[in-house]
Amino acid sequence: MVATERPPRRMRAWMLEGLADMGRTGGHTGPHAEPEPPHKGRRWWRVMCLTGVDYFSTLGYQPGIAALAAGLLSPIATIVLVVVTLAGALPVYRRVAEESPHGEGSIAMLERLLSFWKGKLFVLTLLGFAATDFLITITLSAADASTHLVENPHLTSTLHDKQMLITLVLVALLGAVFLKGFLEAIGVAVVLVAVYLALNVVVVIVGLWHVGAAGHVVTDWSSALTAEHGNVFAMIGVSLLVFPKLALGLSGFETGVAVMPHVKGDDSDTEENPKGRIRDTKKLLTAAALIMSVFLIATSFITTWLIPEKEFKTGGQANGRALAYLAHQYLGGAFGTVYDVSTIAILWFAGASAMAGLLNLMPRYLPRYGMAPHWARAVRPMVIVFTLIGFLVTWIFDANVDAQGGAYATGVLVLMSSAAIAVTIAARRAAQQGLTIGFAIVSAVLLYVTGANVVERPDGVKIGACFIAGIILVSLLSRLARAFELRVTSVQLDPMAERFIRDISSRKIRFLANEPDRRDKAEYRDKIEQIRNDNDLPEQEDFVFVEVTVLDASEFESGLTVRGEVLHNRYRVLTLESSSIPNALAALLLHVRDTTGCIPHIYFEWTEGGPFANFLRFFLFGQGEVAPVTREVLREAEPDRARRPRVHTG
Repeated sequence: MVATERPPRRMRAWMLEGLADMGRTGGHTGPHAEPEPPHKGRRWWRVMCLTGVDYFSTLGYQPGIAALAAGLLSPIATIVLVVVTLAGALPVYRRVAEESPHGEGSIAMLERLLSFWKGKLFVLTLLGFAATDFLITITLSAADASTHLVENPHLTSTLHDKQMLITLVLVALLGAVFLKGFLEAIGVAVVLVAVYLALNVVVVIVGLWHVGAAGHVVTDWSSALTAEHGNVFAMIGVSLLVFPKLALGLSGFETGVAVMPHVKGDDSDTEENPKGRIRDTKKLLTAAALIMSVFLIATSFITTWLIPEKEFKTGGQANGRALAYLAHQYLGGAFGTVYDVSTIAILWFAGASAMAGLLNLMPRYLPRYGMAPHWARAVRPMVIVFTLIGFLVTWIFDANVDAQGGAYATGVLVLMSSAAIAVTIAARRAAQQGLTIGFAIVSAVLLYVTGANVVERPDGVKIGACFIAGIILVSLLSRLARAFELRVTSVQLDPMAERFIRDISSRKIRFLANEPDRRDKAEYRDKIEQIRNDNDLPEQEDFVFVEVTVLDASEFESGLTVRGEVLHNRYRVLTLESSSIPNALAALLLHVRDTTGCIPHIYFEWTEGGPFANFLRFFLFGQGEVAPVTREVLREAEPDRARRPRVHTG
């Protein structure tokens, strides 16, 4: 019997490893065994490579997508993209770094602006788009990595019909790595980024040399462009129309903020005021944006000038791998294969970066809202969930890079638009009129691009809506399942409250739950008389009143502060503030039992109304059928009936 029980227990312990640590204040909820020690970390340029595996890896597919979307206008449209990046997205995320220096990002900024259920639902919506962004990053990167493998001239005859299988294997391999335990890999990211960018420098230089050697390609392109669009203004106008399709080139900023806790900063930094970390993160964001901008412009020109248009289309040799095509074409099979290997490695690692982002983001919000099961705090079960979703997305899109571009762009643009709106509001509150106007303009541009992308490629918002609906449904079901869970994280009594408890513990501890109204002498006198009559108690029994004020019923976990006061020179009252009356009362009763060693009693009057309506009041507003729910919370928290505080209702 013992032998049959041990393996499941070992498996469960392995799957939920680290779960107990997640509830601690400041507990690490990411995929790594331990976070960087406080105020320690790595130099900003090294951390830049961690976000760079996501950002820079888009060079693997961005030039091809730009050529498909804009054709001959690809270089002009890419320049527009770079202008938006440097003049819009970069200033926005530099401000986000100031406002959320611990890696919370723009979602946390917006969360602070809204309260109650509307705030929670808004955050869940943004989490849906964030999930779209990160999950499509995983599947799109894996699909493009498999494209580079399948289209390699030495392997294409063997693997030409195996792209779906290869993509699924890459996604599964990513999940397996995280199941084993994904340690901090900034060093690996530095090597991958350095090698990949160096190879791209070679491809760009050789490409420009061939353009110079065959100067007619530039004049041919210029003549065709003028014949097709007429003048510069028409070109810019059309570029603005196709710009939403190029939005993949804006990815990476949200990841850049998420890795902030790993930036070293200054020795004088504190958690409350990490000036050095903020300064160096701004350097990180700026350097990444400048490097990417140079590569985007250079690669858009050489791919447009040197690659025949037909090769960009589905089935063409440059589809999803334009720079790899040039590497093989002009530098030979050996260099091209090295380039393919480097591209596959950085694209796969971009998926790892996205998985780490998911595992850092979801536990930051959902368990705190009570909108995820307990196991969602552990890394390995979530890895399995995200891997299975990755399989589903890959199957739906048939491992096609172009088909996933719309969904990816939608996730990226929604997050960037929310970040722009958040910093606009932050600047307005800080009375910075010039910045407010500037950020408002950026917000308008990003909202236009987001709207245009949704209209042009509605599949992106459909996928995002599926994620949002899934997150909200699972969240509400989880909240229902955990409705009777004791969710007070700590109980603190002020000196007067401690004095009340000490005094009454020498006799029978009797609390009287009271919903405060006028709080005059008659209210408390009548309440005691009613409870004595309902429960047939003698007059010599004394009570301590307990009154709970509900603050934000949408909150799930919170600490409890208990204050004592004497009203009308006679009635002892404990006042509590919480998101749920039953939970606050249950936590107080258990705390009193543990500190005094006595079993406390609490008395209620029945709540008027039907049980279903009262349960909805409890679920949504923290009130309702208080007596039976308090008893149920106590029953779940304390299975030993002999040690359970007593609940009386009359």
